[in-house]
Amino acid sequence: MPRFAANLSMMFPESPFTDRFACAARDGFEAVEFLFPYEWPAAKLADRLSEHGLTQALFNLPPGNWEWGDRGLACRPERGVEFRESVDLALEYARALDCPRLHVMAGLVADRDDREALHTTYIENLRLAADRAAAQGATVLVEPLNPHDMPGYFLASVPHALDVIAEVGRPNLKLQADIYHMQRIQGELASTLADHIDVIGHVQIADTPGRHEPGTGEINYPFLFATLDQLGYDGWVGCEYLPSGGAGSASGWMRDWRRH
Repeated sequence: MPRFAANLSMMFPESPFTDRFACAARDGFEAVEFLFPYEWPAAKLADRLSEHGLTQALFNLPPGNWEWGDRGLACRPERGVEFRESVDLALEYARALDCPRLHVMAGLVADRDDREALHTTYIENLRLAADRAAAQGATVLVEPLNPHDMPGYFLASVPHALDVIAEVGRPNLKLQADIYHMQRIQGELASTLADHIDVIGHVQIADTPGRHEPGTGEINYPFLFATLDQLGYDGWVGCEYLPSGGAGSASGWMRDWRRH
């Protein structure tokens, strides 16, 4: 049976962020993930984890200035100093939260950009991040994001992500397999999981259309959960979705599924 982690950036929106740890524990989650923890002191978040008996499964490196449109720094040649600082900050939080996985967002590109320079920068920055993370036993993840929700994102397909992982050549660089994005990019979900399970370091879920909880769209999640079990995947499955209704819709599907 998959182990589910509540994504606190998207779930329980009726509660303040630091109260969502309690919501996750109440609903039966054993772990949490979120996008960016940097607004809150690491010690405060660590206290919330400890108080509610939760594991920190994943969070993202700083993305740059989100309000100004940044969606990651790793491929941007002109943001090298900022990227290196973001790695150091993320690793500091990872130590405080005992978190072994960090997602590195690639960044946005424009038609005028030099693709070769972007690629070279991306590879070099991922090697740097992976090497620094390895020193504290952490895994670095890359995640393809679909061009419908994230137009212009540098890493926009699973094959591209796999090529990058191979070129970087670090054993602690893995694929973050977001089922929602994979479905919108290419489909072929079960075969993609089976073909690349050895490089998958984290899984995330949401249904489509709408990016809501499993059971609200077209994806056959019971089949995919069984597939993950058959493949021997023992990592966390992050619930990165927008609840379709009130508080009960956040995790009611999980309770129903566990009864079967």
